[in-house]
Amino acid sequence: MANLKAGIIGCGGIANGKQMPSVKKTGLVDLAAFCDIVPEKAEKAAKEYGTKDAKTYGDYRELLKDSSIEIVYVCTPNRSHSEITVAALNAGKHVMCEKPMAINSAEAKKMVDAAKANNKVLTIGYQNRFRSDSRYLKAECRNGVLGEIYMAKARAIRRRAVPTWGVFLNEYEQGGGPLIDIGTHALDLTLWMMDNYKPKYAVGTTYHKLNSQKNTGNIWGDWNTEEFTVEDSAFGFVVMENGATILLESSWALNSLENLEAATILCGTQAGADMLDGLRINGVKNGNQYVLKPDFNAGGVAFFEGGEQKPEVLEQLSFINAVLGKGELTVTPEQALVVTQILEAIYESASTGKPVYFND
Repeated sequence: MANLKAGIIGCGGIANGKQMPSVKKTGLVDLAAFCDIVPEKAEKAAKEYGTKDAKTYGDYRELLKDSSIEIVYVCTPNRSHSEITVAALNAGKHVMCEKPMAINSAEAKKMVDAAKANNKVLTIGYQNRFRSDSRYLKAECRNGVLGEIYMAKARAIRRRAVPTWGVFLNEYEQGGGPLIDIGTHALDLTLWMMDNYKPKYAVGTTYHKLNSQKNTGNIWGDWNTEEFTVEDSAFGFVVMENGATILLESSWALNSLENLEAATILCGTQAGADMLDGLRINGVKNGNQYVLKPDFNAGGVAFFEGGEQKPEVLEQLSFINAVLGKGELTVTPEQALVVTQILEAIYESASTGKPVYFND
């Protein structure tokens, strides 16, 4: 069977750091088209990852006219996710769009509707679901080990790790800061574990307390205080229709030693789980408390160099198999839409000082 032909729209950091290398490793996709508003980026990507006859574009609309392109990867700033994804779906392409799905729920809904209308596969880049600890914990949740999960924490806390490149600090392009950037991963992971996508209301706060400071100790160097227009931290309290509670914590800069990113903490009626020191599952058996800590290391054989694929490669395989009709998506657009709805509600609540109800 011939490889699928793919186009990359946006040849910046996420495309080079995640999408293109992981697509290449599957061996199932030929990267045949590259688009970026900076021509040099598209040309560089084509040389490194493209087929011999790979084409480059400065306008994604021109790339979408190529009928040989079957799948498209959208790796642009958040504001353009919906526009490009909808156009690609309407052009008959399957799409993997980087997270977050869109800057608001209305734009995300357009993406869901376009995928359905065109009968095309759409998924969002939540690669943390494919980590070994995440998949193990999901199996435990699915098997009822935790019972009813009624309280959870979605944590994405960085002490001093503000991204100072690209447009991360630009509120117009990104739609927000750490909440929409890394909080989205933690929330997605938590909702997936709970298998609960019916929020009732949300309350949120956002802070701009540290983004005007200098000599910051930031791991990527001091940020430009004039460019840092998004929040430096944000927090949400979400109540689901069944009464379950989710606390969402996110920051790029926070005076806290509790640094934990893309992690979930779950409390159920039968057991609990956290990712505070690797994956730990806690409960009571035979009248005694226990803590189970699975070992995900594949060591023990001196000549063994194998091991499972990286999460981003497993993510690609899930998408590709769904396109080929060989499996179901792990991350559905309907699930990603709910993540966007909750993030939007937290931002709205922070702005108005009032709870946001989802069925109003």
